[in-house]
Amino acid sequence: MKILIMGLPGSGKTYLAERLQPLIHAAWYNADKVREMAGDWDFSEQGRKRQSERMNTFAEFEKSHERNVICDFVCPTEETRKIFNPDLVIWLDTIDEGRYEDTNKIFEKPNSVDFHIKEWKEDNHEFIAREINNV
Repeated sequence: MKILIMGLPGSGKTYLAERLQPLIHAAWYNADKVREMAGDWDFSEQGRKRQSERMNTFAEFEKSHERNVICDFVCPTEETRKIFNPDLVIWLDTIDEGRYEDTNKIFEKPNSVDFHIKEWKEDNHEFIAREINNV
């Protein structure tokens, strides 16, 4: 299963991924680490599409080996989410705006999500893991 944890910068994506990953025995790709490996810090429209494609490539590799995979990244537009094409979406809607104005301006609220987290709770990851493991 290919899982997208998305939301504005500072919403808690990495924090959630770090706690969820061992509970569902998933591979985990963090956007900042992937950008660092690629040496690509381009946040233009094309750079964001390229990052979504890059994250999708890693996720599809894991999925093709029948492993769950979590990718945590902003994935700010419907187009970048379409490129990534997740099986399950967790939207961390915990802040009104992130620390980067350019991202705030282009961020589109997703039309469809599987988990919409509006408030951080210490057991969010446990609840989500139970739901995923029961699928």
